Amino acid sequence: MERFSRTEKLIGTEKIQKLQNSKVILFGAGAVGSFAAEALVRSGIGSITIVDFDTISISNINRQLYALESTVGRSKTEVAVERLLDINPGCKVQAVNTLADEQNIPQILSDAPDIIIDAIDTVNPKLELLTYAVQNNIPVVSSMGAARRLDPTAVKTGDLFKTAHCPLARLMRKYLRRRGIKSGIMCVYSDEPPLKPEKGEIDEDLTGSNHSTKILGSLPTVTGIFGLVAADTAIKFLTE
Repeated sequence: MERFSRTEKLIGTEKIQKLQNSKVILFGAGAVGSFAAEALVRSGIGSITIVDFDTISISNINRQLYALESTVGRSKTEVAVERLLDINPGCKVQAVNTLADEQNIPQILSDAPDIIIDAIDTVNPKLELLTYAVQNNIPVVSSMGAARRLDPTAVKTGDLFKTAHCPLARLMRKYLRRRGIKSGIMCVYSDEPPLKPEKGEIDEDLTGSNHSTKILGSLPTVTGIFGLVAADTAIKFLTE
């Protein structure tokens, strides 16, 4: 297929076919998730489901692929489906417009994907998703905290239980250990210590809330790298 001829030239026909036969479910279509989805579809993934409940706001424009002047106010999943099908009409792209939680995660994952990408940025849904993935042996790549970082070269991958300098990862480890989970989650994280929260911001260490009206500072050069590295990690898993 000419659309992926340059990728095929680099990684070979067999791996392209593996990607075309693979299914990914991505939770979170924001700063990290939009870049991850884009990279997966441009790499030739055959099926992708985007799970998100939010709409696009003007403050998303600094870092989210789906956020444009023309898309403000629209559903993130709706815009994601349009964009991804415009990249590859042959990809099976589906949207689940909901906030992931303990009740609906089993249903969303009932048709088990080959891998999950977790780009959720709130604690409780993230914890429920990672717990379900581990308990049901579904491979997952989880994005940790990308906000309040300045250095894209500090982004790394590794086991969630062996990361450093990430308040969100530390919080996840704490709650996951209470559930008997102590290893087995691949994550994308930054080993750059985050800048201290400004007055009025909520530190990732201090909240388990699903929603926050506070805005954490972030750069597209960092959040985008998180998403691209998450996609790359998934692609390597699916092809190797």
